[in-house]
Amino acid sequence: MNIAILGTGAYGIALALMFHKKNNRIKMWTKFEEEKDSIIQHKENQKVLPNVKIPDDIIISNDFGKVVQDANLIVIALPAAFVDDVSMELKHYITKNQHVLLASKGIDRDSCLFVSDIFTRHVKTKKYAVLSGPSFAIDMVTNCPIGLTIASTNPTTSNLVKKTLENDSLKLRKTTDVIGVEICGSIKNVIAIAAGILAGMGYPESTQAMFITESLHDIKELINKLGGEKKTILSFAGFGDLLLTATSKKSRNFTYGYMLGKKQSKESIDHYVKTTTIEGLYTIQSIYKLLKNKKVKIPIINLIYDIIENRKKVEALPQFLIEKK
Repeated sequence: MNIAILGTGAYGIALALMFHKKNNRIKMWTKFEEEKDSIIQHKENQKVLPNVKIPDDIIISNDFGKVVQDANLIVIALPAAFVDDVSMELKHYITKNQHVLLASKGIDRDSCLFVSDIFTRHVKTKKYAVLSGPSFAIDMVTNCPIGLTIASTNPTTSNLVKKTLENDSLKLRKTTDVIGVEICGSIKNVIAIAAGILAGMGYPESTQAMFITESLHDIKELINKLGGEKKTILSFAGFGDLLLTATSKKSRNFTYGYMLGKKQSKESIDHYVKTTTIEGLYTIQSIYKLLKNKKVKIPIINLIYDIIENRKKVEALPQFLIEKK
């Protein structure tokens, strides 16, 4: 199969190596010529995934059209903020026979649309799926056993993804609950920031477990109110991804929250934000606005928003956990 991957970041490379294990032909696109040249020269992305070698037969290119041309499956593996522009570009090239896998997570800050909504706003197709679940790129490329969720209402697309991506270290489970999976994939980054705050304040695993349990109930309620299936909270995309992101210092969102909880200097926190992609910072604004528009009340989201955006004291978080009904 011919696979086109839009994005040469850590997750895009990890997926490329998983597809490569199944003997697929892979082309990867980056808009940055300097990044392309560096990856070709060093056979790795030294900035985001150092020492992980990219096989010679994986093509790296700046030519969008040539990368997606003749691809059976096009994978979008970019930060959520770039999905709109890339989808707008893709609509000029995609054919009716091509399938798309959305590996990006999040909600657009202006429109409050999920990634699949942003994509289908520009590309009129039902041949797409959403990929989500607990999977740090470095764990994937070292062939650790990993489970992910594929969400699609198109069984042909789901089967194609499963056939080309699932391998001896990667398990894929299918669902039709696209909205539920996208909610889980978006909100877990916000919850991870709060979990990091608690860890930074010095609270033990017992408090973290309490917080994660409360968060699961809130996310399940949010899924239900936005039209998804409650049971999705128990999938790889739900509890699995939340558990990973909200308990590990490998998580950039957790690390950012940890810095807030530790009350590190504004300079060091600002530097981390400028040099690191923290999806939860982008998502908290979007999810807060979305809930306000939908008139849905999820108090933990309001509190996290106030801590990040309105500089509310972090001490409000453990107090909230005790007082929460």
